[in-house]
Amino acid sequence: MKLLLTSGGVSNASIREALVELLGKPISECSALCIPTAEYGHPWCTPQSAWRFIAGRSPAPMCDLGWSSVGVLELLALPSIGAARWVPWVQAADVLLVDGGDAMFLAHWMRESGLLDVLPSLADKVWVGVSAGSMVMTPRIGDDFVSWRPPGGSDRTLGLVDFSIFPHLEHPDMLHNTLAAAERWAQAIAGPCYALDDQSAIVVADGSTRVVSEGLWRQLRE
Repeated sequence: MKLLLTSGGVSNASIREALVELLGKPISECSALCIPTAEYGHPWCTPQSAWRFIAGRSPAPMCDLGWSSVGVLELLALPSIGAARWVPWVQAADVLLVDGGDAMFLAHWMRESGLLDVLPSLADKVWVGVSAGSMVMTPRIGDDFVSWRPPGGSDRTLGLVDFSIFPHLEHPDMLHNTLAAAERWAQAIAGPCYALDDQSAIVVADGSTRVVSEGLWRQLRE
C-alpha cells in the first residue's frame, strides 16, 4: 500500500496535497473506510473519542475531509463475519483511515482479523494513519508508547516500514513528548527514527520515503 503516516491527521495544506497525490484523484471522488480499533487499547481513549473519530469530530482531520463516502471497518468484528464478507469492502475502498490509540493493540487485531494478510494485495490503495495508526506500520514503538501488550509481547509492531515514529512532538497537552524525550527514546530503537509534530507526516510510496511538514520534525537516527 501507499502510506501517509501522520502524527495529527491531515492537518494542513501540504499533507492534504500529499494525500491527493497518493490517491491520484480528488478526495471528493474517493471512498474511505475508517478503522477506530486502536482506540480500545489505550487508557486515554473512550467510546466518546472513538465516536468523534468516526463522526469526523476529532482534533485530527481524517473522516471529515470531504470523501465521497465513509464506512467503518472495526477489526474486532472481522473474525466473526468471515473474509468473504469484509475483504470486498476493503478492495472497493480507495483509502483506509486508521485512528490512533494503542499501536500494539492495533497490530494484534490486524493479525487476528486477517487484514495484515490482505495488505499485500492492496497496492493501489492508500493507508492514512494518525499517531498509533502510523506507528503500527513500524518495526518498534519503544516501551514509552506501550500501554497494552499480549502475554509475552514486546514493543514490536508490524515492521512494514524500516523506521520508527515518535509522534506529537512538543504537543502542548503532552508535556513528556519533548525533543529531549524523543532523543532518549531513539537511543533504545535499533534503526532509523523520526520525531513528528502534528503538522508533519511521512509519505512512503514507489520505493521512496519523504517527510511532508509545515511544523517541527527531526530524523533522530539514520
